[in-house]
Amino acid sequence: MGDALEDQAFLGGALLSLVAYVLYDAMHELVTSARTPARTLISSRELSSLVGAAFRSKTVDICFVGYTGETLYNELYHRLEKLLDDPGPTRSVTVRMLIPDFGREMSVPARVGPDDLPLDDPEFRRRLERKCKDYDETLSGLAQQVSDLGRVHVTCQYRVYNGEPVEKICLFNQELVLHGLYDVSARMRTSNPDRVVYDPKGYNTELYVWSGKDGTATDVRAVGQWVRHFEGRWRVAAQPSWRP
Repeated sequence: MGDALEDQAFLGGALLSLVAYVLYDAMHELVTSARTPARTLISSRELSSLVGAAFRSKTVDICFVGYTGETLYNELYHRLEKLLDDPGPTRSVTVRMLIPDFGREMSVPARVGPDDLPLDDPEFRRRLERKCKDYDETLSGLAQQVSDLGRVHVTCQYRVYNGEPVEKICLFNQELVLHGLYDVSARMRTSNPDRVVYDPKGYNTELYVWSGKDGTATDVRAVGQWVRHFEGRWRVAAQPSWRP
C-alpha cells in the first residue's frame, strides 16, 4: 500500500513538473516574441493602410524606388485629394519617386525574344515613360492645388536612375521601410498575340517591413541604413526627360 501511494506521489509530482515546464516554455516564448517582433511580410496590395497611417502625421515624407510606382501612385492621389477638404493634422507633405530611365536600352522591361532572351523594346519603354509622366503631372498638379489653399505645403518630385527595376522600396516618414524584389521574369501578353514582354508586376510583389518606431534596435539601424541608401541614390539620380 505504501509502495502504491509512493508511486502515485511520484507520478503526481512528475505530472506537475511537466505542466510547470510546459507553462514556463509557453510564457518564455510569449515574452520573447513580445520583445522581438517577427519580421512582417505584406503584399503590395496592402499599402493603403500604411499610406493612410503616414498621412496622420504633421510632417509626411514618402519615398519610393522601383518600377512605375503605379500602386503607390493610386494611394497618394486619393490621400492628396482628401487634403483639399480636410487636411487633419498634416501640414507638410514631401513625395519623391525614383523610377528607371525608360529612355535607355533595357533588358527588363523588354520583349521576349528567341530562347526567352530579352530584346530591348523602345515602343514599350515609351509607353511606360508616358505613364510615369502622367503620374508626375497629376501628382504635381494636385500638390499645387493643395499648397495654394495655404494650409498644407505639398511637393511631389520624380527622378530617374540608370538600370533595370529589380527591387521595390517604400519609405514612410523615415520610420517605416518596405522592401521587396520584383519578379523580373514575369510576362505580359500585348494586344499583338505574337508579342510578349517581360513586365514586372509591382502589385504582386511581397514586401518585408522594418519599423524604426516599434521595432528592435536592429530594425532601427536597418531603417537608418535604408534612409541613407535612398538619399544617396536620390542625389545622384537625374531629372526625367519630360522635366526641363
